[in-house]
Amino acid sequence: MSRHPPPPQLSDAPLAPGLYVVATPIGNLRDITLRALDVLAAADLVLAEDTRVAGKLLHAFGLSKKLERYDEHAAERAGPKALAVLADGGRVALVSDAGTPLVSDPGFLLVREAIAQGSAVYPIPGASALLAGLSVAGLPTDRFLFAGFPPPKSAARRTFFEELAGIRATLVFFEGGSRVAASLADMAAVFGPREAVVARELTKLYETVTRGSLDDLAADPKMVAPKGEFVLMVGPGRVEAATAADADTALLDALARLRPAEAAAEVAKALGLPRRDLYRRAMALKAGDGE
Repeated sequence: MSRHPPPPQLSDAPLAPGLYVVATPIGNLRDITLRALDVLAAADLVLAEDTRVAGKLLHAFGLSKKLERYDEHAAERAGPKALAVLADGGRVALVSDAGTPLVSDPGFLLVREAIAQGSAVYPIPGASALLAGLSVAGLPTDRFLFAGFPPPKSAARRTFFEELAGIRATLVFFEGGSRVAASLADMAAVFGPREAVVARELTKLYETVTRGSLDDLAADPKMVAPKGEFVLMVGPGRVEAATAADADTALLDALARLRPAEAAAEVAKALGLPRRDLYRRAMALKAGDGE
């Protein structure tokens, strides 16, 4: 019995010239999209972070294409080739080893150069470890910051985390198994006992999602040099309620630029305070009765 799903029926619609940024599975091959297969089948050139990985993906779906390595080491050689194909009206597909290109993967310079020369650039959405992790974390997702891979050395890593500590959003990081425990320890030291989630091998056979405080996760023996790909997510810290003095300071700053109603709306959104009360206070400050 074949280990791979049978190739689906591909579309015979013509593919417009341009650069296609194609998301590929992060583990489970069945997460490939039909549109991604259409693009890969019709592309004149496929740029791949690792041609061996991309070759296995293409083979699994019965596709055989010209592959060119494109990563930080090969970009200087492969980039001009791809741009020439685009300039001649060709179709180029860009894939990373897994997930969506440009999310901690090569491709930014190629996309920018394609845009600069007037070539069309198309997103072909699909799997993303970043979004897959957030979807199961149970942490706030109305505002999040993806910070990529932390620095490898502890001192630089703590400085990196300190720069993010005041951000009122869920923080998302990628990390390798050999540094997960050290990164969690530094996170606990900088962020304190915030809620956090460690997602390992998402969509793969040994997928695990572990939730807890940063202190508990850092002390978990299962986090010592585990194998696999990891997404680390840290919830936003608790924010103290704004005081009346905070509101006045913010209103005075806003009133220097805006009318009272607009100032009240801006401060209400920033501090999470009732807009009606802030409007009354803004009118008082405007009239000079704020003392």
